[in-house]
Amino acid sequence: MTSKKLRLAIVGLGNMGSAHMMNILTGKVPNVELTAVCDIRPDRLALAEEKAPEVARYLQFDELIASGKADALLIATPHYFHPPMAIAAFEAGLHVLTEKPAGVRVSDVTRMIDAADRSGKVFGIMFNQRTGELFQKARAMVQEGTLGKPRRLTWIITNWYRTDAYYQSGDWRGSYSGEGGGVLLNQAPHNLDLMQWIFGMPCTLSASCTSGKYHDVEVEDEAILTMEYENGATAQFITTTGEYPGTNRLEIVGDRGKIVLEGGLLRHWDNGFSTAEHSKTADTASCGIKPIYTEYKASAPERGHAGVLTDFAKAILSGTPLVADGREGIRMLTLANAAYLSTWEGRKVALPLSAEDMERFNAHLAERASKSKMPQTESKSVPTGKISSRWKINWT
Repeated sequence: MTSKKLRLAIVGLGNMGSAHMMNILTGKVPNVELTAVCDIRPDRLALAEEKAPEVARYLQFDELIASGKADALLIATPHYFHPPMAIAAFEAGLHVLTEKPAGVRVSDVTRMIDAADRSGKVFGIMFNQRTGELFQKARAMVQEGTLGKPRRLTWIITNWYRTDAYYQSGDWRGSYSGEGGGVLLNQAPHNLDLMQWIFGMPCTLSASCTSGKYHDVEVEDEAILTMEYENGATAQFITTTGEYPGTNRLEIVGDRGKIVLEGGLLRHWDNGFSTAEHSKTADTASCGIKPIYTEYKASAPERGHAGVLTDFAKAILSGTPLVADGREGIRMLTLANAAYLSTWEGRKVALPLSAEDMERFNAHLAERASKSKMPQTESKSVPTGKISSRWKINWT
């Protein structure tokens, strides 16, 4: 492709899709040209007609795919639609950038990845919080061995507070048939992704996911995960939409020190020695050596959604790296699926998920979705076209 701009179509013009549209139209993604949009609701297409009358508008997804109006597709629909729409786009020869999560079921995302591999097209996922400088710093420190041998990760991420009005704002929210899950699939995918991106994937997972604890919903609004790693490390992950004020504290400990990300700072305590070795050789009951303390603050704003989309276009136009390859989306979804399965069956789940466990998860989910009671009112959500502060990295 020799064009200086990527011809992009957006499917789904709700809160997130309309924000992507306005990022493009206001010049925040200079290497992308918006050429088409699609939504099943005419009232949502009206925003595109008002802001960019030259952009093609479609009510039917199949018509968009067959139109030839775009070279790439950005999917911003409810979760269940991500894999089938991505597969159709790949089969039509389009590049794909999907919103998080990659899907609801690991088995569906596996097929989506297979379709991407067959197509040879670029496949990205909107993990915009990977552009956060402090998370990038934490990842580098873990991977470069600054902390020594990894021992523990604990993330308390409870600042996802939502009201009942939020869950009532969309006719797909808060149900297994609409969302496929709760806080782990809607609010915390970024955090699950960052956890595995920084610390790696565990080998076992146990969870307690409580449905409807704080809201009148079918899905979990509180989740507590405990994970074990092959290298002996452990991780704990606590999240909810029911606490206010919430906490965002990520603590990572190795045998040579620790880091804490909280309040917009990364704080580092460097022991200067291995506690594993010190514990065996010291002739004192404790340690009197004072760690070296350093703190870091982000030097620039996060590049966010516009940065992910910009780099997606660059990957297509000139072959540069993505912020997040779409294939990596299966990792956080594996954690979420395993957490639900652990809760539903009351057992520790081995990772990666076996074919049998994927089938068991799918059966459990299908049963719950079949009994789902969707709200009878139409969505009250009115797309604003703006990036909400709740979609950015929030330290408070």
